[in-house]
Amino acid sequence: MTKYNVIFDMDGVIFDTERALYDCWMEKAREHGLDLDLVSETYIKCIGTNDNQTKEIYEKAFAPILGHDGCKALWDEVTAFHQDRYKDGLFPIKPGVKEILDYLHENGVKVGIASSSKKATVERQIGAAKLDRYFDGIVGGDAVKISKPNPEIYLIACNDFGFKPEETFAIEDSFNGIRAAKAAGMRPIMVPDMIPADEEMEQLAEHICIDLKEVNEYLRTLS
Repeated sequence: MTKYNVIFDMDGVIFDTERALYDCWMEKAREHGLDLDLVSETYIKCIGTNDNQTKEIYEKAFAPILGHDGCKALWDEVTAFHQDRYKDGLFPIKPGVKEILDYLHENGVKVGIASSSKKATVERQIGAAKLDRYFDGIVGGDAVKISKPNPEIYLIACNDFGFKPEETFAIEDSFNGIRAAKAAGMRPIMVPDMIPADEEMEQLAEHICIDLKEVNEYLRTLS
C-alpha cells in the first residue's frame, strides 16, 4: 500500500455541524427581522475560521446595525439556542464517515483531526459519536494564533502526530481549509459542504469528491 496518513477537519466533514448552526442562525434572524442574505453571507465567511475570527467577522457585519450590546445579545441567544437543540453533543454524521474510518483503521493508516473548533469541543463530539477510537491525535483551533487559511494548525498537527506533510491527506470542506492544507505542503482533498468548489479549489485540491464515500473510493485506488 502507498504510504500516507490522513487528517480530517471536523465541522462539515465528519459532522453536519455547519448546516446545523446555519439553520439556528437563520431561525433567529427571521425572528428578529434581520436581512437573511446578510446573515447567510456572514455565516459563509466564518466557515473554516476559529472562534475569535468568527466573532470578528460577525461583529463587523452586525455591530453597525445592532450596536455592540445588541450584537452580543444576538450572539448569546443563537449560541444558547444551538446548544439547547444539540445538548447531547451528537450532531448528524456525514455519509460515509464510519466506512472510511473503518477502512483506514483496518489498513493501518494513521488518522488525526485538525479543527478550528476548540479541542475540548472536538473531543466531546467525537466521543459522543463513539468515533474517538479511530483517531491518533486531535489539534483544535485553540492551539493556534492564526486560523485557517494560515497553515499553522496543519503544521502543528503534522508535527504533533509525527506525520510528514507531503505524505498526509487533509480532508476539508472549506476554502480556507484547502488553502491551509496546500500551504502546509499536504495533499488536500475537498468534500464541499455548503459552498461548491470553484476554479481556485480545483487547482489547489488533489481531488474533489462529492462525499466521504467517494474519498474512500479514491484512497482505495492508491493501495
